[in-house]
Amino acid sequence: MTIPDFDLDAFVAATLAEDLSDAGDITSTAVIPEGARFEGVMDSRDAITVAGLEIAEAFFRRLDADVQIERLVEDGAQVSAGTDLMRLSGNARGMLTAERSALNTAQHLSGIATLTRQYVDKIAGTSATLLDTRKTIPGLRVLEKYATRMGGATNHRMGLWDAAMIKDNHVAVAGSIGAAVGRAVAAGIARIIVEVDRVDQIEPAIAAGATHLLLDNMDVPTLRGAVTLVGGRVPTEASGGVRLDTIRAIAETGVTYVSVGRLTQSAPAADIGLDFTPLD
Repeated sequence: MTIPDFDLDAFVAATLAEDLSDAGDITSTAVIPEGARFEGVMDSRDAITVAGLEIAEAFFRRLDADVQIERLVEDGAQVSAGTDLMRLSGNARGMLTAERSALNTAQHLSGIATLTRQYVDKIAGTSATLLDTRKTIPGLRVLEKYATRMGGATNHRMGLWDAAMIKDNHVAVAGSIGAAVGRAVAAGIARIIVEVDRVDQIEPAIAAGATHLLLDNMDVPTLRGAVTLVGGRVPTEASGGVRLDTIRAIAETGVTYVSVGRLTQSAPAADIGLDFTPLD
């Protein structure tokens, strides 16, 4: 698992601290004998694309250094309903305490990866690439964008720092698309994405130095005309209200990219369970 700018140990510690506070897992401490041991199986109840298993594993290892874990699939795998994802055995208290944090993470990230894969499959055979967006839960961006990669998407901007994105409000203050783009060029910004919602904005944006056009909320015929007008001079990105039932037609217009905010904004959690059995 490679997630740039992600501190796994810090994430696990903060998540467990949120769940345990100062008192700890008072239920397990009261009910489960200190030396009791469990074995368990984490499995998928639905067909999913898997993401977050290594992170889930880290929660169990944090609370039981001797826990035995066998990961049965890897992130990015597409599995059918009823597939075992991980087997574990170890201290019962530790496993019960880690369970919810581990499942929350795997369910959320696998849900994103699963929805992303559905969108990717819809545009298979076209020349378009699926992009995610910055519509992420605060604090979880690097994890959620990791999950979209596991589903087959390409990460777009990671933040406000890695490319300029000139939108209508920037243009309103600058006075025109040309003026806004010109200021970004003068600032030495290498990647300048310009949002346009009318075809007549395309030429001024390119002439001023845009390196990427975001074609916002255009219908399919307008998108097709915009792609023809751009003529490959810069990459084009269709965005705005893209759904599973519309993305294929959008991708077939010839746009370079299609960006979908709902990959991270609206993905339902994957149905992943964990069943424990006491060990003698």
